[in-house]
Amino acid sequence: MQSKFEMQSLFSFPNPVNEVSARLVAGGVVVMTLVVLVFGQHWLLIPLAYGFVARVATGPTLSPLGQLVTRGVTPRLGVAGKPVPGPPKRFAQGIGATLTVSAAVLYFGFRATTAADVLIAMVLAAATLESVFAYCVGCKLFAILMRAGIIPEDVCEECNNIWNRSGAAAA
Repeated sequence: MQSKFEMQSLFSFPNPVNEVSARLVAGGVVVMTLVVLVFGQHWLLIPLAYGFVARVATGPTLSPLGQLVTRGVTPRLGVAGKPVPGPPKRFAQGIGATLTVSAAVLYFGFRATTAADVLIAMVLAAATLESVFAYCVGCKLFAILMRAGIIPEDVCEECNNIWNRSGAAAA
């Protein structure tokens, strides 16, 4: 039987997150969402939704795609990792989980293919921005919610000044 500490350790999210791995996971999501949309392989909604839920709950620990990337692909690239704050990435995974679980329910529960495809297209757009341009839509929304006081500052101390950092990096 697992101890309370082991369970808390399992259901934790890394902080910081390696942005290289995050972008590679997003690339895997791009491929899967394209297969759903282009080839009508809606059965992939199940592993897509599971992957997002697993990554929200445990980071890459229970995510097959997360494990493939963090243990297999990223170490073989030979590039330095780029640490970024974990809480915004977890928030972004939560948005992905919400969209993919909703798409699966719409498709399998109601045969609402078009509605499910619209949600998957949203995931495709966000995952493409993350994987190709390192632009995390969920992270930007997280920053807006922090600035508005909806997400408390202590949730991500490192994120408090996220807008100034991205502006400074672009300059």
